[in-house]
Amino acid sequence: MNQRLYAGRKTLRTHPGALLLGSTGARLWADYVDPVPGFSGRFDFIHKVNIPILFQIDNHVTNSYEPCQTEWYPSYLRMTYTSTRMSLEERKFISWNDCAVSCQTWTNHSAEELILWLRTYADGFELHDGKRLQGIYPIPHYSFDVAAAISVSDTELLDGMRLAPGQSATFIIAAALGISGQDEMSMLHARAAAFTECGWTADQIVEKQCEEYQEWFDHAPAFTSSDALLDKTWLYRWFLLRHNLADPKYGNLTYPLFYEGRSHKKSKEPFSKGGWEFSKLINLSVPLHIMDARWYQDVSYAEGPLRNMAESPGEGGQFCCLTVDTVMHAFANFTCWAAYQLYLVHRNRDLIVKLLPSFKSQISEAIRVHGNESDHLMIEYKHTRTGKEYQPSYWYFHNYPKNPKDKQTYTHLKRVDRTVYHYLNTLALAYMCEIAGDTQAASYRRLAEAIKKDILEKMWDEETAFFYDLHHETDEKAFVKNIVGFYPAWAKMIDEPYNGMIGHLFNEDEFRTKCPFPSVSADCPAYSKEGGWMGHYVKGRNGCVWDGPTWPYTNSITLDALAKESKRRDHQYDDFFAHSLREYSFLHFMKRDLNQPGLVEHYNSATGEPLSDEQEYNHSFYIDLVISHVAGLTIEKDSVILDPLDAGLDYFSLDRVKAAGMEFRITYKKPGVHAEIPDLKDGYRLYVDGELVFAHDKLCRVELPIRKLTGTKGAILT
Repeated sequence: MNQRLYAGRKTLRTHPGALLLGSTGARLWADYVDPVPGFSGRFDFIHKVNIPILFQIDNHVTNSYEPCQTEWYPSYLRMTYTSTRMSLEERKFISWNDCAVSCQTWTNHSAEELILWLRTYADGFELHDGKRLQGIYPIPHYSFDVAAAISVSDTELLDGMRLAPGQSATFIIAAALGISGQDEMSMLHARAAAFTECGWTADQIVEKQCEEYQEWFDHAPAFTSSDALLDKTWLYRWFLLRHNLADPKYGNLTYPLFYEGRSHKKSKEPFSKGGWEFSKLINLSVPLHIMDARWYQDVSYAEGPLRNMAESPGEGGQFCCLTVDTVMHAFANFTCWAAYQLYLVHRNRDLIVKLLPSFKSQISEAIRVHGNESDHLMIEYKHTRTGKEYQPSYWYFHNYPKNPKDKQTYTHLKRVDRTVYHYLNTLALAYMCEIAGDTQAASYRRLAEAIKKDILEKMWDEETAFFYDLHHETDEKAFVKNIVGFYPAWAKMIDEPYNGMIGHLFNEDEFRTKCPFPSVSADCPAYSKEGGWMGHYVKGRNGCVWDGPTWPYTNSITLDALAKESKRRDHQYDDFFAHSLREYSFLHFMKRDLNQPGLVEHYNSATGEPLSDEQEYNHSFYIDLVISHVAGLTIEKDSVILDPLDAGLDYFSLDRVKAAGMEFRITYKKPGVHAEIPDLKDGYRLYVDGELVFAHDKLCRVELPIRKLTGTKGAILT
């Protein structure tokens, strides 16, 4: 992982001197680090708190270490600096148990003494036991303060380490952070001292960090193919999950979860709160995280967000956004559907039974808050709550006014996306009732069919072959082709009469822009490829506006829809899916350079330019697309379906997939092709628990009953 995702210098676009750090703790991470030895920059704990410094090594010669050379690895950051007076090499990381660790080597090249000393935040630290420091960071806007213990391998740093001309010194500093009053200071001291007083060399400590960091990835499926772009994006997507994984064990967040991002649209002022942050449970992105994380071998990470939301519900039991202290609002989401997909892989019936009342609440609350008396379509009253603010359909009935913030020009809509989510959630609830033996399964299935019927009959326009949002009172169509118009195909609710819909993806005047897929069709009068609204910014230069930019969020869903449509129609769109998947993959690399991994929130749909600066952004899925459509694996209740799209690969291998109590490996190789994988055989093959159970000379569809896979050893099924 380290070598394959190495990125050289990695910084914030809006703050070029702010270095990024890949490693994160369960609660501690760096928004960015300054190019100085130690941990100076902006550091966050559980949520955004903007601690300006954990510790830093100062000297009496210089306070600038630029230009310096930096090397970004997922598990640590290396910085080197050389001048005529001194040289410095530093490797630093944040461990999973929330320790900020710096391994430094200094050499004095001057003819005078070089003096080094440890600096901490203001006067907030005191000496403990003569060789360690401890202190508290007051956090005014949360219920917790942050306690810190700092340990050094050489106590001379506390008063001033003196290096004679030509002399070198290597030392280690570690700061362990925890919740004041909950985490014992003695434990924090022990954690920090484990790095500085263990007797290990700096090389050994860094090597240990790399091994421990890699161990998480060893429990993820492995994918290798003839396409370096897909392979590297696959690795980077697993890094995204690990980078955004958190386990606060505090307040409303007592179980693990994935953040939507580690950066933030907030002030960078020390201990400031203002603005929007992504480091919390955001219920809009939870199902997107689950779609990928369900394939991880440890189910606790994907189940954690569900448990958090169920134990800290909003009004009526609604799943909401959460901080440790606050139950916030709710976004539209497909969490029940994602939970059912998670069940299909890991088969945790106990969780389904336990959370079934919470899942039922999602359906009843959706109807109470967003339903209406005339049909089963869902009304959206706040355009921000589907996560797609400023989609032009809300202003269609007022001819796209210059000022979209004028509430008189805004129309509530029966939304395609919210209603499709409602359909999928209701259908999933029917399935989960069956699993739990609940008698309401049939009624939820009937409700799902009624929702589907209303979507197909009322939101579909035969003449333009597309699904549209509707006026909340008159049911007039808002003739704006939003990206969510493809959601009915993603939900697999369409058949032959709706075949014309998918063609809009191929039209260069609509959704086939240079950077597909725009959030609204390019022929919309309010289309803006770089965001903004009708020629001016409404949320700043980097603001979220869904009137034209390309978003990984909807790319993942739209590609899923495209793949399902290709399978439904005899694989006639496989080539376009392969092309579009590669274009989506390129979004994961700055300037399309595979040596610069980095995904942000949204992009210019004409050029691919990143429009935001939230690096390592995490509100989409990708791993599931590769497993479900490139390798072709789908796990159903009673069967395993293989149905890959031809993504133009000469070979691939998907390994270490644990699902339905089995371990799967799927391989493919064109005859006569040389593959970099030694044991790869020709054709399309499925191995279960190490045994070959299916083989065909070409990519093909096959449905295999689970009972046969678990009951037949060594036999090849045809």
